[in-house]
Amino acid sequence: MDTPPQTPPDGLTTPWRSALVAFEQDMRRRAVAEKTRHAYGSDGLQFARWASRRGLHPSSISVRELRRYAAGLTEQRHAPATVARKLATLRSLFRVQVAHGARTENPAELLSSPKRPQRLPQVLKATEVAALLDRIPASTPLELRDRALFELAYGSGLRAEELVSLELESLDFDSESVRVEGKGERTRFVPVGEHARAALERYLTRARPALTVGGSRALFLSKSGRRLGTSDVRRRLRRWARIAAAGHPVLAAAHPHALRHSFATHLLEGGADLRSIQELLGHAGISTTQVYTRVESRRLRSAYARAHPRA
Repeated sequence: MDTPPQTPPDGLTTPWRSALVAFEQDMRRRAVAEKTRHAYGSDGLQFARWASRRGLHPSSISVRELRRYAAGLTEQRHAPATVARKLATLRSLFRVQVAHGARTENPAELLSSPKRPQRLPQVLKATEVAALLDRIPASTPLELRDRALFELAYGSGLRAEELVSLELESLDFDSESVRVEGKGERTRFVPVGEHARAALERYLTRARPALTVGGSRALFLSKSGRRLGTSDVRRRLRRWARIAAAGHPVLAAAHPHALRHSFATHLLEGGADLRSIQELLGHAGISTTQVYTRVESRRLRSAYARAHPRA
């Protein structure tokens, strides 16, 4: 019986090391978001070490070995979403191998991902969003900043990462819009509503000058004058959500993405078409946006059950 060749200390044979380098270069060429690139890189490394230990070459991997690997992930009690991501990594990894002529087919295309439980996003009612935002006073610089921050988050549907990456130049009050650098380095222009514009103007004239240290061009600054981070956004929203939760208990669990989900759902309820919502959110495909139709369907079913005499 043949014994697998010994692998170097990093657990990778030379062919797999080369395959991972090509995979990383491809993701950078396609401007894959840093977090996604890191997750896929980690998943690819995990599989490459698994294959290296068994003496498997990138060009000889078959769907049988991939299924064995996937079964091992399930046995290790990885969540279905995690397994699905790791298998998506393998599809991308072998796609690059095919593109480079190292293989003629992608064995990972024959893998089926585990079914993931469909969890609908947390959506706040318009009255609950108003209760949250209206509880943020406009006295101190930090309060003015937070009011502008979360008015913009809800009014324009921005991710926390997008909020903290905004520069002063991102705002265009003349066109009533904000330029957003989204996932995959995709730029989009999103309208800024009346309430957000008013909050931003108060922040820029009355608060930001007091927070500025040095020449930072970041739109939202901390009390020490640095650019806010996403953890700051989550922490500050938790603070105001706890205060507002006295009259609206659901707000106790509010998070920044809930404002984005609420933005999309309220647009759909107001009659906006799905394609427009997709563009405003910066989704690469319409399938990601379609989750909000399920939220709306759930709301309508609930209303029907409450109101119809023979429901």
